Amino acid sequence: MGENLLQIKNLSVDFNVGDGMLSAVHDLSFDIDRGSVYALVGESGCGKTTSAYSVMRLLDESTAAVSGKILFKDNDLLKLNSRSMEDVRGREIGMIFQNPLDSLNPVYRSGFQVAEAIMIDKIGRQKAWERVIDLYRQVQIPDSRRRAQSFPHELSGGMRQRVMIAMMLSRRPELLICDEPTTALDVTIEAQILDIIKDLKSGFNTAFLMITHNFGIVAEIADRIGVMYAGELVEEGDVFTVFDNPTHPYTKALLRALPRQSKKQGLLKTIEGVVPRILGSFQGCRFENRCVHARELCRQSAPSLRQLEQGHFIRCHGEVE
Repeated sequence: MGENLLQIKNLSVDFNVGDGMLSAVHDLSFDIDRGSVYALVGESGCGKTTSAYSVMRLLDESTAAVSGKILFKDNDLLKLNSRSMEDVRGREIGMIFQNPLDSLNPVYRSGFQVAEAIMIDKIGRQKAWERVIDLYRQVQIPDSRRRAQSFPHELSGGMRQRVMIAMMLSRRPELLICDEPTTALDVTIEAQILDIIKDLKSGFNTAFLMITHNFGIVAEIADRIGVMYAGELVEEGDVFTVFDNPTHPYTKALLRALPRQSKKQGLLKTIEGVVPRILGSFQGCRFENRCVHARELCRQSAPSLRQLEQGHFIRCHGEVE
């Protein structure tokens, strides 16, 4: 085990939606070590992005009730004042958002936007610009000087994603949160982005929180996996254990839904139903209405996260075949 960089303990997030408090994240706990990649996977609406926004303190505090602890280098981020949290964002924790075109200002050249982040640390304009060119090279942007002068709309989706990675790396954060970093990219560019992430992990000992629904990405770069469902962590383990020995019914269903290598392996399996919208208190297992193994205990009592073996956890009343 490495040194813990981020520790999330019993994190819960509830949103005031007018007709009650919507449970978006419930009792979430996991650790990320320095230089490791932790992947949060699950369907849309399972609370993955909300968890990441909680770490960055980007949720609207007037509508979101957040409880628990988010320890970054043993300091609870939830207890920091706004000024102290601003010092953490970018400098120590960076985040790459899902759609880079939405994250970049269309009226400013891409390199200027990266340079702005660098100049926050009181670095001169010329030195910052040279740093931008160096960062563009690090993230494999060809013809770096010319691309730094380009506007976002003049860059491809893959280039814009690399610009966002360069921006987040500009202040050399120790933790980088990636929210679906390869969405809408073709497989060739996706592979290049993953290579960049691997290089950052090995070269700079950067830790990553990877939010994705793509198990191919998880298998490629993750060290540990957390499977989320309806705001809860339902299974957690190292990448080999979860892929070789999935235990929670939801994890098994997700893996059965992956594309097959040949037609002979049959049609893709689907998970009937949708992720529930949980308002107020909830009794029972959140996956119960979609689980083929559900029994009365599952309807009456919420399971707790328990350890099956060293480093492998599951939130389920019983191991199912």
